[in-house]
Amino acid sequence: MNIVPTPRTTRAAIALAVVLALGLSACGSGDSKSGGSEDKAKAAGITLVKPGKLTVCTHLPYKPFQYKDGGKVVGFDVDLLDLVAKDLGIEQEVVNIEWSQITSGAAFAAKKCDMGMGAMTIRADRQKALAITDPYMDATQVLLVKKDSPYKSLADLKGKKIGVQADTTGKDYANAHKAEFGYDVVTFDDLTLQTNNVKSGRVDAGINDNGVLYPFVSENPDTTVAAEFNTGEQYGFAAKKDDPSGTKLVEKFNQLLTKAKSDGSYNEIYKKWFKTEPKK
Repeated sequence: MNIVPTPRTTRAAIALAVVLALGLSACGSGDSKSGGSEDKAKAAGITLVKPGKLTVCTHLPYKPFQYKDGGKVVGFDVDLLDLVAKDLGIEQEVVNIEWSQITSGAAFAAKKCDMGMGAMTIRADRQKALAITDPYMDATQVLLVKKDSPYKSLADLKGKKIGVQADTTGKDYANAHKAEFGYDVVTFDDLTLQTNNVKSGRVDAGINDNGVLYPFVSENPDTTVAAEFNTGEQYGFAAKKDDPSGTKLVEKFNQLLTKAKSDGSYNEIYKKWFKTEPKK
């Protein structure tokens, strides 16, 4: 039997077709969006340890490079690695672990993270264990003392105690010169413990990076930087060595760092955390 469509049935059929078309369109858009971040990483040759996240290992706190502000990890290093996360269309997730796990490469072997951050000095021993980015900042070691302290150099600290942070170049520098100047080295697990023990007088001085101790002094006027040691260091970010994803992440950061320095965004990030322009 043939049914002749009426105007009412025709309008209903058209409306139903439109609804179905919109539904299919919305489903297609949603599928594309949900898979977009993973697809972008895969297209770049990167397999993430946690899909949809750039997982970054560090050892907190190391202000202003990375530290907790409320429940969120913020800092200079965080903002720089956000360049990678945003380029891949994903979020950065920070994991707090022992520093030695990062610098030894153990954290990457255990698939705990995609990259490592922590104002890490680029050194030959670390390059053997890690894939490391181009340098993103110059650094040196400095001597922290109390404001009223008589100590102006390592030579003044004979028989005294110098506090250092575990697994850092500051510790290496202090140990390399302790026989020459006759002081004792006391090791602390993190930056906060080290600086607080200088303030309390448990140790007479501390050695750590200029990038953390100058900001500390500005917030703690009862302390001062008494001396700088020209160690000629440069910082880099870490990834898994001899690994396709690690290599691609290093390459991507290097490209984004070059772009950020040319378009001025690196200077903006630097000034945000150090209150000054980077040295030319």
